[in-house]
Amino acid sequence: MSESRPTFGPAPLRYGYGTNGLTDLRLDDALALLADLGYDGVGLTLDHMHLDPLAPHLAARTARVAHRIGELGLTVTVETGARYVLDPRRKHGPSLLDPDPADRAARRRLLLTAVRTAADLGAHAVHCFSGTAPPGTDPDTAWKRLAEELLPVAEAAEAADVPLAIEPEPGHLLATLDDFHRLRAAMGDPASLGLTLDIGHCQCLEPVSPAACVRAAAPWLRHVQIEDMRRGVHEHLPFGDGEIDFSPVLDALASTGYQGLTVVELPRHSHAGPGLARTSLAFLRALAPEGAPPP
Repeated sequence: MSESRPTFGPAPLRYGYGTNGLTDLRLDDALALLADLGYDGVGLTLDHMHLDPLAPHLAARTARVAHRIGELGLTVTVETGARYVLDPRRKHGPSLLDPDPADRAARRRLLLTAVRTAADLGAHAVHCFSGTAPPGTDPDTAWKRLAEELLPVAEAAEAADVPLAIEPEPGHLLATLDDFHRLRAAMGDPASLGLTLDIGHCQCLEPVSPAACVRAAAPWLRHVQIEDMRRGVHEHLPFGDGEIDFSPVLDALASTGYQGLTVVELPRHSHAGPGLARTSLAFLRALAPEGAPPP
């Protein structure tokens, strides 16, 4: 007679906070703060103030960060949304969609560096986005460039066993869940290509609710960013300042079995970062998904 096994509800979600919302802190101080507050992990944006991907001795610096993250018991996602890391005059430039092949190659090299760094950190995903199409660019040309430039990055991610998680971003070529599926098909559905879902972006422009977006995205979901937002306005807001009902969102994440980090994304609030990190985690913990055990 086989032994009966207990049935458990959803596992507790694992929360992180993005270092792009803690840019006034040294990286080590930011990591220690998040561990002290009780976060499970960190969304680490590669930028000049936090693990500069272009400065010398990246491998040695990454090893030190990996050791510190391990000491603190944190997990990590590597994010690549730094505004001016490649070009001090162009926000998020150059992109994978630029007409100059050398510009596209610069962004591709950054993403390949991010994949290597993510592997060295033991990260559960590396995040990216499409960028905006330059004025006058034919849409078919832009989609072709995106697929071609991302393919070697996806191949490197597969070899490194680190999922590549592209984010639909308002105003970018890849802005919606439908756009993600267009790219996935154009690239031949590589196993390493997954999705970063920003809950605020779902509220901003998707035709269905954020909770419905979670359920629709579940098979490809590798990374989640979360913040409040209003319909039609791409502005990342602290919890309670927007329009999102978060209980159904967290219930959907738990019920679909999402295992990655859910990272608070407040990149324009570094001036209040430590306080918002504290209140954000308290807000999320108070909305434990139905049936989930306490953290």
